[in-house]
Amino acid sequence: MLRLVLVATALLFFFGSATAAEKIDLQEVLQTLESPFRPLEQGIKGERINDFQAEFLQESHIAAIDRTQHGSGTVSFKFIQQGKNAKGAMFRWEYLKPEAQEIVSDGRTMWFYLPENKQVIKSDMSRLEQQQGENPVTFLSGLGNLGRDFSVAWAVPDHDLDGNPILSLQPRKKSQFIDRLEVVVAQGAVADYVERKKAGELFPIVSTTVVDPNGNLTTIIFQKAIMNREPDAETFQFVPAEGVEVVHSSAQGVGY
Repeated sequence: MLRLVLVATALLFFFGSATAAEKIDLQEVLQTLESPFRPLEQGIKGERINDFQAEFLQESHIAAIDRTQHGSGTVSFKFIQQGKNAKGAMFRWEYLKPEAQEIVSDGRTMWFYLPENKQVIKSDMSRLEQQQGENPVTFLSGLGNLGRDFSVAWAVPDHDLDGNPILSLQPRKKSQFIDRLEVVVAQGAVADYVERKKAGELFPIVSTTVVDPNGNLTTIIFQKAIMNREPDAETFQFVPAEGVEVVHSSAQGVGY
């Protein structure tokens, strides 16, 4: 009898969890994600996220050789207004593992620095921004307009083990970098939006996963995010050290 009770309880938990995301409206989850990053002119209620800093963990799986590589580091992001309906960003990704590297942009130029190689790849951000929705480098810069750049649906499964809903984003334009992109949205942020119709007091992104056309996966998990600390402009500047070779990227830019 006890075994039957335990089995019934387990089944109830499983099916109850499986339908958790279905009880949340897809548009409410999308609004939770987009609203705090939209330009002022769009008149969105709530708290704006103008900048954030976080620690991150990265897991990259190469399908062809079935190999997974782990990385970690810190990220600083500051959004900048670019006209009435768009926002760009300045950012600094500093990888501590598996080896030191930096990806830095002041909103005009992006530098991909590999200290071990004594080489930095220089890219024009205007070219990368033309790939909005097609290149994972520009994904975070376009958070306020995901519905413009992606078709949005529930992922499969539609929630993680902690009950956070998962969105599946399909680029509206064919991309050589992205087949689909999955975003795990913090359930606490969604609940706050549903209750108050405001978003931005809680950082809404738990993790992102980019799946490219070859089946390779890159997952980034954000931790200890803090918002609106107004980092200095120097944070997003890069000056190559003496002896570092500067290589200009192709027009296609740099993917993950």
